[in-house]
Amino acid sequence: MDKRAFLSDLFHAAVAAADPREALKDVLPPKPKGRTVVVAIGKGAAQLAAAFEDLWEEAGNGPVEGVVVTRYGYAAPWKSLTVLEAAHPVPDEAGLSATQAVFDAVKGLTPADLVVALVCGGGSALLPAPPEGLTLEDEQALNRALLASGAPIGVMNAIRKHVSRIKGGRLAAACGPAQVVSLVVSDVPGDDPAQVASGPTVPDWVSRQDALAMIRTRGITLPPKVMAHIESDAASAPSPMDSVFEGNAVRVVASARLSLEAAAARAEAAGIPAVILSDAIEGEAADVGSVHAAIAREVARRGRPFKAPVVILSGGETTVTLGDEPGRGGRNTAFLLGLAQGIEGVSVTALAADTDGIDGTEDNAGAFADGQSMARLREAGHDPRGFVQRQDPYGAFEVLGDLFVPGPTGTNVNDFRAILVDVA
Repeated sequence: MDKRAFLSDLFHAAVAAADPREALKDVLPPKPKGRTVVVAIGKGAAQLAAAFEDLWEEAGNGPVEGVVVTRYGYAAPWKSLTVLEAAHPVPDEAGLSATQAVFDAVKGLTPADLVVALVCGGGSALLPAPPEGLTLEDEQALNRALLASGAPIGVMNAIRKHVSRIKGGRLAAACGPAQVVSLVVSDVPGDDPAQVASGPTVPDWVSRQDALAMIRTRGITLPPKVMAHIESDAASAPSPMDSVFEGNAVRVVASARLSLEAAAARAEAAGIPAVILSDAIEGEAADVGSVHAAIAREVARRGRPFKAPVVILSGGETTVTLGDEPGRGGRNTAFLLGLAQGIEGVSVTALAADTDGIDGTEDNAGAFADGQSMARLREAGHDPRGFVQRQDPYGAFEVLGDLFVPGPTGTNVNDFRAILVDVA
């Protein structure tokens, strides 16, 4: 069996399970008496919007209008919607303009109108909207500080939503009195729709005081102007009990759980037993890789807690705490570098990749690793510890020729990890 082809097939099965058309076909809201305005936000937003347009038209529901905001290079064909591109993971001026275009699209609506919010991961950065007294530069500094902090995505979003005019349900509030139906592709552990893209149309109960407690407990250092804003009453996000949200609906239409289940079914069909550890694993990427390595070793050497051959699947969103001079790579290659050190000499092959096709800011979704990765690095004249110290997991797998580069997938349900343990 070609192990890497097998693991790649599982990745593509996971991505296919989050296909926009499949995700949306059974959840279209009823046609309104008035206008239908679509607001699509995130790295897979253009594909979601294109699928929605087709399905809405096929259902005979009439025209739609609205705005799509996605990452540079992620646009897709569209009909009547305006598609805008902006920067991710650090926002830029194009994102600022896109945010204004979104607000303009939902201005002046009536109770007869419908707003369909298609929301997926990446929207936090794509829709910068600094509150009064702060600038885009302040929001950029906030994003950089959070990305470098190693905080889990739930903590980052809890903080970001209190430094915004659009996050934390504020976009839904701006749509009133129109009904808002949010169809969400979850890329967050636990599939809380209020966490996806920092919840522009979904308020939650995390208060400003909660956000401050998270900052202090984790020792996160934020720019002074940003910190001063969060400490003020002006930062408080809307309550889910606010009457402006009455009649709105929220549905998670695709998630890591569903994608992992699809990958497991594909593995079983190929004759390889599959187990899913969790779809909500968080923590420092390299440490999570080490834990997965320990499980794989136990399976390979002692046949517990699973018997080989088996493919071990997991999802979620790990983090990488950056040093003063970080190298290249994202959380999936960082995970694999931690894994590879722990499976040296063991009959294990692994793939870890971001389901949106991009790991961090490089051109790869992730990489492959196996029990010989560390030995092959040394044979190529490299000390694996150097890549760890330089925080350069991309460089390690680039040297090995083991990067996984499927290109943008058009969806985003977080990280996908598949570890194949063979019979020794």
